[in-house]
Amino acid sequence: MQNILEQIEQWIKEFLIDCITGNLTGMFDEVNSKVGEIAAEVGKTPQLWNSGVFSMIQNLSEAIIIPIAGLIVTFVLCYELISMIIEKNNLHGDFDTFQLFKWIFKTFVATYIVTHTFDIVIAIFELSQNIVNQSAGVINGNTEIDFNTIIGDLTEQLESMEVGELFLLLIETSLVGLTMNAVSICVTLVLLGRMIEIYVYCSIGAIPFSTMTNREWGSMGNNYLKGLVALGLQGFFVMVCVAIYTVLVQSIATAENLHIAIWTCAGYTILLCYSLFKTGSVSKSILNAH
Repeated sequence: MQNILEQIEQWIKEFLIDCITGNLTGMFDEVNSKVGEIAAEVGKTPQLWNSGVFSMIQNLSEAIIIPIAGLIVTFVLCYELISMIIEKNNLHGDFDTFQLFKWIFKTFVATYIVTHTFDIVIAIFELSQNIVNQSAGVINGNTEIDFNTIIGDLTEQLESMEVGELFLLLIETSLVGLTMNAVSICVTLVLLGRMIEIYVYCSIGAIPFSTMTNREWGSMGNNYLKGLVALGLQGFFVMVCVAIYTVLVQSIATAENLHIAIWTCAGYTILLCYSLFKTGSVSKSILNAH
């Protein structure tokens, strides 16, 4: 009878060990994959990320937004010319010709900025792409999490545990596995959301750019430009978060307890996800973009 109970206990232990090993093997695979893709994703310009979407946004801007921006430029510059004439001589004929040449030059600059909106946008994101690619070259650490490497001989440690502890560990790995799937989705949403925000910014760029040459209305264009630079700078902050995550993950190699290693890995990965969500607001706050 005792022998039968021991065999049943051994079968339960083997079943639990197989389940735990299976959970640990695939637990961080998708997160590892997403983290590995971050550098490649944030280093792409809007045109390289999805040329089809970029072409659509560019066509919308050229067909709809730029004509509207042209009307705004015309209104702003006419208003500025009338205000300048009234302010200088109150329509009495004494007019400084230098102010007229200044207004003509400002008209040229405003028209050039509006008609070359996408060139300016692409230049900003090409610069940010260069920064991200250079930072990716500095980050040489491995972000992949392998419990066989961290803990050593995983099977031997599991076999030394009792059934109750194995059952508890199975629950832990199942919960952490679900959490990691959610984190993987969140990482995808951060990267996808940033690119969608960039495309939205690009689609309307001609309108705020049309106000940049005016002193009173220029704050709209200046704030838009700061927001555009902030989106590009966000990619660098994403790489900084990945670099910190890399160092933290490598430090788990000294873990001696499987429970601690699992929850530490999960905690660092959740922290990475939270940090990625904060990169946008941090970037905008630094550049005072709102």
